[in-house]
Amino acid sequence: MEHPHAFNVSGPRKLPSINWKDLINSTWKDPNYKRTVMACFIQAVYLLQLDAQENRSKENGLAPKWWKPFNYRLVEALIDERDASIFGAILEWDRAAALQQLLLIKPSGAPRAVLALRGTLLKAPTARRDIQDDLRFLAWESLKGSVRFAAGLTALRCLSDKYGSANVCIAGHSLGAGFALQIGKELAKQGVCVEAHLFNPPSVSFKSVGGMVWTRIKSLLPLRGGGDGSRSVVETEMKQWMPHLYVNNSDYICCYYSDAEVSGGAKVFVAAKGKQRFVEAHGLEQWWSDDLEMEMALNNSKLISRQLQSLYSSKNP
Repeated sequence: MEHPHAFNVSGPRKLPSINWKDLINSTWKDPNYKRTVMACFIQAVYLLQLDAQENRSKENGLAPKWWKPFNYRLVEALIDERDASIFGAILEWDRAAALQQLLLIKPSGAPRAVLALRGTLLKAPTARRDIQDDLRFLAWESLKGSVRFAAGLTALRCLSDKYGSANVCIAGHSLGAGFALQIGKELAKQGVCVEAHLFNPPSVSFKSVGGMVWTRIKSLLPLRGGGDGSRSVVETEMKQWMPHLYVNNSDYICCYYSDAEVSGGAKVFVAAKGKQRFVEAHGLEQWWSDDLEMEMALNNSKLISRQLQSLYSSKNP
């Protein structure tokens, strides 16, 4: 019996076949295809850890089937030194595999390398450290104190130095999306803007909820003095980096990212399926589903604006 996480069982059904024609009209320029591939790469990271936990070998492992159809190869697995779990992976364009499909060069829009980061696995032995970082975000709305942040930042910086930031992507789901957002922001502060695809990024923290309450209170109070003259400068800088956020309003972990604001700062896509159960709304599988319907809600949200503004300000948190 096939494993429920096998690519041919739960993976995308209507993948276009990549061949020499992509050298003329690249499938990678289709944002739906790129979103699908990024989600599959993150699923591969989940399965790398599960393969290790369930003692599957490289020959019968589930994870490779989630990157090989797209002509990528695993270069390095990122290991959490606290529990030896796999939390991320570096995938690079596999030229040898692509040549078998008569792809002499990499199609336009295909990244040279991708850093993919998984979210929380509620299964020993990694559950303890995953939850520890979940609580870190909940308490501080920051993941910078985690060893995973430092390892991810080093990996992404090295890839950007090697291939150029325009040829690299970072992608993450849930907790992994939280890391990807903060790692991407850290590099953006240094003028290195890497394409980012963030699925169900965490938006709920004591800080964000408290900030929303305070914003409501301030809206009831009369304004004093003029506006902040530095705001337009910050907003201009924010537009230099435009991460792609994929959220579902039935997912209470990420739903606050769809709280609208007028200024630019991120591309926020909202799953348009109506009311769903949390497990479905927070799941990664929805983002490669054939019947996925999305709406591009806005160019920004109040939450992403505040988070980006904090990193482009002169004072680091």
